Amino acid sequence: MPAKTGQQYIQRLKEANNNVYIQGERVQDVTEHRLFKNVTQTMAKLYDLQYEKPEKMLYTSPTTGDQVSKTFMVPTTIDELMERREAIMEWQSFTKGLMGRSPDYLNADVMAMGQASEFYAEGDPMFAENARNYAAFARENDISLTHTLIHPQVNRAKIQAKQKDANVALHVVEKNDDGVVVDGIRLLATQGAITDEILVFPSTVKKSGELDDPYSLAFAIPNNTPGLKYLSREAFVYSDNSYDHPLSQQFEEGDTIVAFDHVLVPWDRIFVLENSSICNRAFGETNAVVHMTHQVVIKDIAKTEFLLGVVLTLMDSIGIDGFQHVKDKGTEIILTLETMKSHLFRAEHNAKLDKWGMMTPDFAALDAARNWFPRVYPRMAEIIRILGASGMMGIPTQADFENEEIGPILHRAMQGKNVQGYERVQIFRLAWDLTMSAFGSRQTHYEYYFFGDPIKMGMAYFDKYDKQTYKAQVSDFLHYRKA
Repeated sequence: MPAKTGQQYIQRLKEANNNVYIQGERVQDVTEHRLFKNVTQTMAKLYDLQYEKPEKMLYTSPTTGDQVSKTFMVPTTIDELMERREAIMEWQSFTKGLMGRSPDYLNADVMAMGQASEFYAEGDPMFAENARNYAAFARENDISLTHTLIHPQVNRAKIQAKQKDANVALHVVEKNDDGVVVDGIRLLATQGAITDEILVFPSTVKKSGELDDPYSLAFAIPNNTPGLKYLSREAFVYSDNSYDHPLSQQFEEGDTIVAFDHVLVPWDRIFVLENSSICNRAFGETNAVVHMTHQVVIKDIAKTEFLLGVVLTLMDSIGIDGFQHVKDKGTEIILTLETMKSHLFRAEHNAKLDKWGMMTPDFAALDAARNWFPRVYPRMAEIIRILGASGMMGIPTQADFENEEIGPILHRAMQGKNVQGYERVQIFRLAWDLTMSAFGSRQTHYEYYFFGDPIKMGMAYFDKYDKQTYKAQVSDFLHYRKA
């Protein structure tokens, strides 16, 4: 079938009736529930956008001839790689980079998994066929995916096999003719309540060993599979009012704990089974990590562009754009934006065909970007808070302005340099929702841990970086000076 529409996305969720819990209650229909309905409408708009801009967002399926999402397209040239980027940017421009797990993120992983499917044959030839078939299935049905990578935070000093309760983490229980039965808990499935299926992969930030084999799994199943439950954290949705909560009311994608209660995973949905070595190497050797990071850097650019726009608008609204320290802080954000763009440019223009036939970006540039952005995003959020100062706290609601008695007072008290009080507060409420509300705080925390602990990420980056070249320069210099 062709790429789905927003209405088809909504209808699928209704029919699936996924097992979702929030605030102690089971959700009967996520598309109508007050805490999920707005974000499902946002997701629906993303799918409709594909048909509003088909020349940028759709391409002809290599197997069916249908028009399918370009975010699934396997790029074989640099031009095609840039086409994928343009399709991704359409979605990211719409969400302002505020939905960290919009469908294009995992579509990149599925695309790479299908193209590099032979990697999975190391475990069993059947698993390679499963990977190919699933990638085609996801593409042809425009499947929306959540995913889970990590075990519960019980005792980080011990591997799963040596935990006090070694069965709390997702693990294999039994194998039978129909498939593999799994049981346990996984974290932290973003968009778990509002997607079609879940992709289970192990985290590779911390490498696994043979004792981790029972926990080393990769598979994909529908979100309404019997025994599968999604336990949502508290939603950061306070109202439907787009004036009071301009971002959280439409982009609050949610995060969930995933509980597997003796869930049967069919054999044709398994990609890795009880093999820590394959799990450790999967993202790297298939180049899935490269294509996923490509999507993330595009997202980061869209987010930084929006954040810069908010900062500049805030500056102008209260006439602080002429002060030296204000300009300097604005410059920090501009430099971040231009640096991220440069990383993306280098990654795309230095792309090369990999052994799987994918035009793959230069990972050195993307790896630098993904290690750097989590370190600077908290600073950019801080800049907004600093420049907003007390104005970030003095933000009346729309209802306050509409009150006949106090409304006129607020219109006068809240006026800015060249904006009325109502408009200035709207700007500051946007800045507050981006950085200080529960939604905004989650954005900062989420970016900091996007790929995992940034300290561990930095250590891994340092360890694999080619340092010898630079040490050799110093050695040659000192040797020359002695001569």
